[in-house]
Amino acid sequence: MVSKDLLSILVCPDSHQPLQLADEALLDKVNRAIRAGRLTNRGGQAVSDVLEEGLVRQDAQWLYPVVDGIPVMLVDEAIFIGQLAEPNDNPS
Repeated sequence: MVSKDLLSILVCPDSHQPLQLADEALLDKVNRAIRAGRLTNRGGQAVSDVLEEGLVRQDAQWLYPVVDGIPVMLVDEAIFIGQLAEPNDNPS
């Protein structure tokens, strides 16, 4: 797990916005999309490994994966949260 001390100094490498731990509901949604083969990262690569942790940018647009307790703070590894809409989600 990412320590609170580390989390307090981490920022998005692109926008410099603060980051927070992704909650369980968001991680569940991310992992469902990964298992369905529907997620790509900002670099255009398919995301294939489910996540135990992630860091969400303050504006809730991007998620940075945490792998084995280590935040992957590379812009190309970020996952656009807007991809997470389920195929049957229709805004009304």
